[in-house]
Amino acid sequence: AERDGYIMRCERDGSGVTTIVKKGKTFTPKQLKIEETAGKLYWSDREGMAIQRCNLDGSAHETIVTTGDPIQHKGEQSRWCVGIALDPTRGHIYWTQKGGDNAYEGVIRRAGIEMPRGASPSSRRDMVTLFSRMPEPIDLDLDISTRTLYWTDRGDNTVSCAPMDPKPGYDPATRVDRKILVKGLKEAIGVALDLPRQRMAYTSLGGEVGMAKLDGSDARMLATGQGMLTGIAWA
Repeated sequence: AERDGYIMRCERDGSGVTTIVKKGKTFTPKQLKIEETAGKLYWSDREGMAIQRCNLDGSAHETIVTTGDPIQHKGEQSRWCVGIALDPTRGHIYWTQKGGDNAYEGVIRRAGIEMPRGASPSSRRDMVTLFSRMPEPIDLDLDISTRTLYWTDRGDNTVSCAPMDPKPGYDPATRVDRKILVKGLKEAIGVALDLPRQRMAYTSLGGEVGMAKLDGSDARMLATGQGMLTGIAWA
């Protein structure tokens, strides 16, 4: 309810805990992604209704997309940015706006990583809606080699995939190229691809940690009853 979010980092053993984005500089930071070549950290700011980034030390913090005003549009979950994924090769950023609980207001969108000349975070003409009227899309990941988008949906409790590049003239509300890979999760949230081994991991608010092949086969639970889990990553 308050703009008091912050971002921290540490070494993999838990030492060296450091705050890189100070409290109040972001509202509710969600999924994080690092663009290693540029040395940038990107995240979705949920109630902040924005996509933000900074250098890995927290400097050069900026907002590159806004989907609403946190005061004027407070409580409008269709504007909440949650998942995020990067395609630095083609210069694109992908994100979800979840909508209300299983309300079929969710969207998946794409825009350029770099701001078009003369644009502002709230007036970007390069913003493209890839999917709309979704139950409640959450986290994202990409397989750049096959141009495939993966995501979790907290509304219908699934992990799905679809082409990153829909056919010309498509309608984002009626696309039929979504493939549901995993069903029956307890409020699906996190997803992360392990592309060298052609597998993915996913989590749920119901405390599940699962794994499957990229086509959804051989799905199995690694752990259950783990509390309210959100994001996941491979190391």
